[in-house]
This record gives sequence, C-alpha cells and structure tokens, in this order.
Amino acid sequence: MRVVLSTIGKFHSFDLARQLHGRGVLGAIFSGYPWFKLKNESLPRKSVKTFPYLHTPYMRLTPRSRPIQQFWEWQDSLWFDRYVTGRLPECDVFCGLAGSALNSGRLAKSRQAKYICDRGSSHIRVQDSILREEYGRQGIYFPGIDPRVIRRNEAEYDAADYITVPSTFALDTYVTSGVDRRKMKLASYGVDLGSFFPCVPKSEDRFDVLFVGSVTVRKGVRYLLDGFKNLQCKNKHLTLVGSVSSELESTIKQIRGDEQISFLGHVQQPRLREIMSKSHVMVLPSVEEGLALVQAQAMACGCPVIASENTGARDLFTDGVEGFIVPIRDADAIADRLQKVADSPGLRLRMREAALRRVKSVGGWDQYGERMFQIFSEAVQS
Repeated sequence: MRVVLSTIGKFHSFDLARQLHGRGVLGAIFSGYPWFKLKNESLPRKSVKTFPYLHTPYMRLTPRSRPIQQFWEWQDSLWFDRYVTGRLPECDVFCGLAGSALNSGRLAKSRQAKYICDRGSSHIRVQDSILREEYGRQGIYFPGIDPRVIRRNEAEYDAADYITVPSTFALDTYVTSGVDRRKMKLASYGVDLGSFFPCVPKSEDRFDVLFVGSVTVRKGVRYLLDGFKNLQCKNKHLTLVGSVSSELESTIKQIRGDEQISFLGHVQQPRLREIMSKSHVMVLPSVEEGLALVQAQAMACGCPVIASENTGARDLFTDGVEGFIVPIRDADAIADRLQKVADSPGLRLRMREAALRRVKSVGGWDQYGERMFQIFSEAVQS
C-alpha cells in the first residue's frame, strides 16, 4: 500500500505522515508550508512536496479586510490543489485535507486509488450555521463562510470514498446533514508525549487558569471571560495564549489593563509546555471545532481541562474525572466548574493524575496512526 497526503498547512497531517513513514507506506506529503518550516518534521526531504507561494505569505500578512481575506484563501486552496493534481504520484490511497483536495482527489479516484477526505471540524454547513448564530448573539457582523468554500467542501464529501473526522461530535454533524454513516470514519488525534509533559511545579499562592487558541468568536472566549469574572477566588489569574482576532479587539481592549488577565500571543512549544504545566486548569469554551489538540497537550502536562461539548472533549476524557465538559455558551457552568477546581486542592490533584494516566494510555500518536492505517487498508481492500 502506498499513501499520499495533502494538507495546505501542517495541522495533524505531519503527525500522520510520520506514523505512515514508520510503517513504510508513505509515498509523499504535500504542504503549503515552505521546506525550512518542515525540515524538522523527521521526514525524508524527498517525501515532502511544497507549494508555499500563496499560503506562506498569507500566514505572514493575513489581511484585515474580510473580502480580501476570502479571495486570498480561495485562491490559496485552488492553486494548492492544482499543484498537487499536477504532481500526484501513483498511490493506493490519497488522503486530502478538506477544502483544498477536490481535483487531486478526483484524479486519484480516476487512477483507481481510494480518496479519503480528512476533515478536522464539523460539517461545513453546520459550522456555518453555528458561527452565524454566535456572531449574531454577540452583535458582530459575519457574512458567513464563503459559499464557494461550502460548495467545494460538499463536493469533496460527495467525491470521497470515506470521510475521516476526529470526534463523535463532528461525526454526528455529518450524519444529521445527510451523509451516509457508512462513509464516516472516526479517528481521534493523539499528542506528542515527547514535547508535552509536566516540567514546572504549580503555584500554591494563586489559581492559574489558561486558555490556548486563537482569541476569536468561534473559540467562545467571551464565555470564558464572563465565567472567570464570576469566579470567587482572590488570587486568580487568567492567561490567554494565542493571537487576538480583529473581531474581538474592542472587547479585549476593555480588559487589557486588568492585572488578573495576561495576553501572551503565540508562543513556541517549549514555552507552552511550561505554561500548561504551571496552570491549574485550562478552559476551552469553543462553540464549534473537531477535536482541539491543545486539550490532550494540556492533559499531558498535568493540567485538567474544562471544555465545551463542541470541542470533541468526550472522545478524549470523562466528565468529572480528568476534567469537566460543559454546554456551549454557558458562562455560569464555566464559573461553577472553575469554582470547584479552585476550592478543592484534592480535586485538582485527582484530576491531574487522572489526566496524565488517560493521555498516556493514548500512546502519543500511535493509536491515531494505527487507526488511520486500518482505515486506509480497509479502503484498499473494499
């Protein structure tokens, strides 16, 4: 079996590539990142094909204008797909990240290979619906996901032999949207245990709350801020790691002077490991996503997680054991769970130890790699 992967960025695809390379079945992986950003991914140079001419400048110069942003993203996905299509090697399985693999996937199928559409989030129309509702609740203008992107994603769903998703939450959105359940395959992501582990002690003098991710409407940051505000704990502190989107700049501006809240922007993995290790709990209140990698990373650092239902958390940990799972858009529930963790050092210790046990049982990325290898093998044999 020979497998070719396509991902316009990095995401989880390079973790999968290493798993496939270790099993001797990786033909190539295509990426929109330049080689110098990928040379430390522990893959042979000949296996990594890059087309960085649109995606790399977009990542550095992301325009603030929504129309320009949508135009750039659209051209990025089209030209990347064309690049892959023009250089696609012979393979038995082509696995392309949704949104930029339609023509390359169709070409693979025409050559009798199996086409796997790999999607890290909910069904594109469900995602659009949730985001439209959320922006409306917050009084922020949102034109919706680009209709061309929606049509392209749905065309990929239709063309693919199988669709892989990382969580039960995501999978259910496809079934309720009319996709045949037999076409759906669940494969939950892993975590790099060599990069994420407890490395610094937690403070006994204050209660550290952490958020990791882009500070956006989609990530539900508003509900975390409200929940943290209602937490009754005199030595509390909230750290937000990730870039602040323009849509929330006015909201964030009002609290930048608050000594109990810190904004760190993007940080490298060694620094993130330290921050996660010293935090007593991480909160991820997203209104929609597939399975946020930061959850397992925090758990691997001994940091329990409070996450919303729409983060894929139920595929990663058990409510009340390694952390808490709350409804979306529920600041009161976040405040309640934060209060429980803040008030009980014993609970914090039990959840920390449970989180470390649970994440170690996942075996790094090995279980994910084995699951995807199984999906690919079954697809070839069908």
